[in-house]
Amino acid sequence: MGPPVGGRQIARQGGGLSIDTPPWIDSVVDWQRPYVGDDDRVRLAISLARENVLRATGGPFGAAVFQAATGRLIAVGVNSVVRLQQSALHGEMLALMLAQRRLNSFTLGAHGGPGHELVSSCDPCAMCLGALLWSGVRRVVASASRDDAMDLGFDEGPVFPESYRYLEERGIEIVRGVLREEARAVLDLYRSRGGQIYGG
Repeated sequence: MGPPVGGRQIARQGGGLSIDTPPWIDSVVDWQRPYVGDDDRVRLAISLARENVLRATGGPFGAAVFQAATGRLIAVGVNSVVRLQQSALHGEMLALMLAQRRLNSFTLGAHGGPGHELVSSCDPCAMCLGALLWSGVRRVVASASRDDAMDLGFDEGPVFPESYRYLEERGIEIVRGVLREEARAVLDLYRSRGGQIYGG
């Protein structure tokens, strides 16, 4: 299966709401190859975050949804809060929305279906952690830390050790800190370019 039908768009409702990824996504994402292992998958999320900064299309965060066992790429997302003027459009949220749209399912954990995982260039904020619970993913892999994002000035919301325990108790595996320095370099790049700190 190739990239999502229509390339990148989720929804258009009466001209009032349009949610999509930036037009450069399909030129930098290899939809055909499998992504093997955490490092390979995290590097894709980091590269999405970096391109989002370099192309000035959003914040320094990227995410992707994969079929866990095969490494098949299902969807990607980049932070689009400022670009689309929507506070909910963090990279993880966009990746989850596009994955569900592509699979035509409100859950990425359908009974009998392949397991899916979300990979992010940074620890999810409070909103994205909440979305994980209902998304159906069974595993989350993150790179830069919550503290790294907060050092830049982003408000990550009420995320506590108990937040992660809650998800783990419900069967979601959490892996953090994979290639953290590479992801933190993207946050530093955003700072050096005078990127907007939004939220709150």
